[in-house]
Amino acid sequence: MEEKTRSHCDAKNIKEAQSQNCKEYSMNFIMNLDLFSVGITVLASIVLGVLTFINNRKSTTNRTFLIFTIAVSLWGVLNYLNSHISSPNFGLTVLRLVIFFALWQAFFLFQFFLVFPQSTYSFSRFHKFLLIPVTFITSILTLTPLVFKKVLEYGANGQVLKVENGPALPLFGSISVGLVIAGVIFLIRKIIVIKEKENRQPLLLVLFGTIITFALVIVFNFVLPAFFSNTNFIVFGSVFFFPFILFTSYAIIKHGLLNIKVLSTEIIVFVLAIPFLFEIINADTLIISIYKGFMFLLVLSIGLLLIKSVRKEVAQREELQVKTKELEKANGRLKELDQQKTDFLSIAAHQLRTPLSILNGYIELIKDGAYGKVGKEVKEILHNMDESDQRLVKLVDEFLDITRIEQGRTKYIFAAKDINAIIDSAVNEIKDRSEQKGLKIVWDPGVKLPSLVMDDEKVRHVVFNFIDNAIKYADKGAITVTAVEEDNGIAVRVADEGFGFGPTDKANFFQKFYRGENVRGTNVNGTGLGLYVCRKFIEAHQGKIWAHSPGLGKGSEFGFWIPNNIKVREELVANTTTKDIPNKVPLTAASVS
Repeated sequence: MEEKTRSHCDAKNIKEAQSQNCKEYSMNFIMNLDLFSVGITVLASIVLGVLTFINNRKSTTNRTFLIFTIAVSLWGVLNYLNSHISSPNFGLTVLRLVIFFALWQAFFLFQFFLVFPQSTYSFSRFHKFLLIPVTFITSILTLTPLVFKKVLEYGANGQVLKVENGPALPLFGSISVGLVIAGVIFLIRKIIVIKEKENRQPLLLVLFGTIITFALVIVFNFVLPAFFSNTNFIVFGSVFFFPFILFTSYAIIKHGLLNIKVLSTEIIVFVLAIPFLFEIINADTLIISIYKGFMFLLVLSIGLLLIKSVRKEVAQREELQVKTKELEKANGRLKELDQQKTDFLSIAAHQLRTPLSILNGYIELIKDGAYGKVGKEVKEILHNMDESDQRLVKLVDEFLDITRIEQGRTKYIFAAKDINAIIDSAVNEIKDRSEQKGLKIVWDPGVKLPSLVMDDEKVRHVVFNFIDNAIKYADKGAITVTAVEEDNGIAVRVADEGFGFGPTDKANFFQKFYRGENVRGTNVNGTGLGLYVCRKFIEAHQGKIWAHSPGLGKGSEFGFWIPNNIKVREELVANTTTKDIPNKVPLTAASVS
C-alpha cells in the first residue's frame, strides 16, 4: 500500500514537472515570438518611414509619415518593455511613456490623414494654435500622476498589471480617440470627393491599411483584454500597425506597378538584416554584441544603398513614362495642326487652280493671234509665261493630291493593265525634255509582262515622276528604265548617273516636304511632295517603293514593286472606291532595301 502511494506520488510529481516544463517552454516561445515580431515591425517601420522621407524630403505628407513611423516604433518598443520589464520601480515610468507616444501617434495619424497626399499644406489657425498646444499639454500630463497615479499590482517578473488612474486619463482617451476618428473621416471625405480613379487609388490603399490595422487593434488590444481577460496580445500593438505602414508607404512612394520592384528589394533587405538584429540581442558578451552590431549596420547600409539604386531606376522609368505621355499629347497636337494645314492647302489649292487655268487659256489665245498679230519677241515672252504657269499648275496639282490623300478622298480605279504601255506613254511624253538636256532614256519594252490590277493613272504618275527627277538631278549619262517580273509581282526601276545621295536622304526621301541634302547648292527647284505622293500611290496598291544610291555623285535608282496575285487582285478591285485605300504595306527600312 505504501509502495503504491509512493508510485502514485512519483507519477504526480512527474506530471507536474512536465506541466511546468511545458508552461516554461510556452512562455519562452511567446517571449521569443514577441521579440521577433516587434523587432521586425520596428525595423520595417523605421526603414519604410525613412525611405518615404528620402523619396521627397520637402513633402509635408512624407515628413508627417516619417514622424508617425518613429512614434509607432517607440511606442512598440516601450509597449514590449512594459510587458517584459523586471523592475517594479521603472515600470510606472515605462507605462507613462507608452501612453505619451500613443497620444503623439494618434496626433500624427490625424495630421497624416489631413495632409495626404499633398506635398505642401497650409495648416489652419485651429490646428496651429489650439490642436497642437492641447495635444502637447496632454502629452506632458501623461508623464505625471494626473493620468496614472501609482502601480497597484505587479506581475511575477515585475511588470505592471494594475494601476490607479488619475483625473486626466479621460482627457487623454478622448483626445486620442477623437484624433483617430477625425483623421479617418477626413480620409473618407477625400475619397468621396475625388472622381478620377488614378487619384483615388492611393487614398483607397491607405484606407485599406487603416481598416486592417484598427481591426487588429480593436480585437486584440481591446475586446480580448476587456471581455476575455486575455492580455497576451497587447505586446503585439506595434505589429498591428505594420499593415497600415506598408500600404501607406506603397501609396506615398508611388502607387504603380514599378514599385513592386522597390518593395521586393525592401523585403530582401529586412530579411537579411533581421537575423543580425537578433544575434545582437542574444549575444553572450559585449565584444560579440559590438561586432554583430557593426555587421548589422553594414548589412542595413548596403541594403539602403541598394534600395536607393532601385528607387532611382524606378524614378527614371516613371520619368520616361511621363515624357512618353507628354510626347503622345504633343504628337496629337501635331496631327491636329497637320490636319489644319491640309485643310488650308486644300482650300488654297482649289482657289489657285481656277485663275491659273484662266491665265493659261488667255496665253494660248494671245499666242494664236486671237487679239491681233503677235511678234517674235512677244511670243517668246508668252512661251516663258506658259512654262511658269504650267509649273504653278503642277505645284497646285501636287497640293491637291496631298489633301485628297490625307483626307481619304483619292479616287482609285483598279483594272488589269499593261505596265509596258504605261511606261511607254510616260517615256514618250518626257523624251523631248531629256534630249534638250543631252540625256538619253534607255527603255526596251520588248519583254512581254503579265497584266497588273492597278490604277493606271496613278502608276503612270509615279513612273513619270521618277523619270522627271532623273532628268532634273543628272547632267550627263543615260537614264535606264526597266520592268521585270519579281517576287510574284512586277518591279519597275529608273536608274540615272546623276547627283546620287547619302544615307540621310535615303531614310527621308518619301517623307512629306523633304528636300534632299544632295540638291543643296544647286538650282534644282522642288516642293518635296512628289515622292511622298508616289509612296502613297504605290502603298495603295499594296506595293513597295525604294531609293538606292552608292553615294554622292554616283547616280541613283528609284523603283517600286506591285504584287500580282489573285488574292491581291480581288481585294484591290473590291476596294475600288472614292476613298483612299488603307496602307497595308507600311514603309520600313526592310521594305525599301
